[in-house]
Amino acid sequence: MCRKYIMYPHGGSGNHGCEAIVRTTISLLGEDNNFLLFSDGIEEDRSYIENRKFSLESPQKDIRRMSPEYLKAFIQYHVQKQKDAYDVLHFSPIIKKCEQGSILLSIGGDNYCYGDNGHIYLVNRYARRQGCKTVLWGCSVEPDDITPAMLEDLKEYDLIVARESLTYEALKGINKKTVLFPDPAFSLPIGKGSWPNGLMGKPYIGINLSPMVESKEQKSGITLENYKYLIQKILEETEYNIALIPHVVKRGNDDRVVLQRLYNETDKKTRLFIIEDQNCLQLKDIISKCVCFIGARTHATIAAYSTGVPTLVIGYSIKARGIAKDLFGTSENYVLPVQRLVDKTDLYMAYRGIMKHQNEIKNRLKTYMPEYKKKLCDVRKVIEKEITF
Repeated sequence: MCRKYIMYPHGGSGNHGCEAIVRTTISLLGEDNNFLLFSDGIEEDRSYIENRKFSLESPQKDIRRMSPEYLKAFIQYHVQKQKDAYDVLHFSPIIKKCEQGSILLSIGGDNYCYGDNGHIYLVNRYARRQGCKTVLWGCSVEPDDITPAMLEDLKEYDLIVARESLTYEALKGINKKTVLFPDPAFSLPIGKGSWPNGLMGKPYIGINLSPMVESKEQKSGITLENYKYLIQKILEETEYNIALIPHVVKRGNDDRVVLQRLYNETDKKTRLFIIEDQNCLQLKDIISKCVCFIGARTHATIAAYSTGVPTLVIGYSIKARGIAKDLFGTSENYVLPVQRLVDKTDLYMAYRGIMKHQNEIKNRLKTYMPEYKKKLCDVRKVIEKEITF
């Protein structure tokens, strides 16, 4: 039976974690189904994802004043007291597609980590009214950040697929239709990366930093200071090269900006390389060949974990802790919360801990990862069993 999946929200594949989710979601749920992706970055998706197995549309509509649709919303708002009339008009492209028999797949796994998201609740509410089923896909949710509005939305999902056990334990008490599966991006295949001259074939440490992590630091400037010190010590104490690897290249949230600062402020540049932007399959190739990976972006670290690379996560939320706990039994020593950075040596010391136990970590990932990823083979069956019309 062919199903219609509507994927939303999606900010665009300039966030290569979002790109990885789109690619692997379609692969896991089956290309024999129909997929419609509502994207805020359509040109990015066209640029990064070749041979697309889905349709692309924008979820939002420009409201032209005095148009028949605008006048209708005006009456609904001012006369009929429908307080969300203008919002419904704004998101009408996606609301109209959420008809009986379709499944609205909320693919932004992080969206419930960042406070209230009224537009998501709005689209979900109207989708349900029209007989469309709703699935929260591959999510992480911070229990302490759940607001009353978020709580009501979470209760109404026809299925919640949590990507780590901390979120699963928190949500199963809110919505009994909550299941646990790894993040879909663990199943992402490896592409063929584009390498800078002088790096390929030589052992290197992969480093990723994001403006998002910097924004969560408790002491101004401490994150960059830690990264600079780490790079200095690796270059002084080892013969490893260092690859600075961006994983999000969105305006206002571009890893290349902070990585370029690291590059510019490092004296010895002969063993320091900036990886150029490319799609998530290619980036996974480059990450997979690291001796060790230090990463701030969740899906960059998933690329490392899934290919057996010893990984230190610079985290700030439940998703990093939950994934590490599921892989190793604990997040301690595998996740360094950015909020804990106090001294410039903190990151370096955590990195040394990973390197000291790198063989144990590699063996753990080698033995555990195949079964962990294999769980994703059952996710389609679960959705088809739980979501009936």
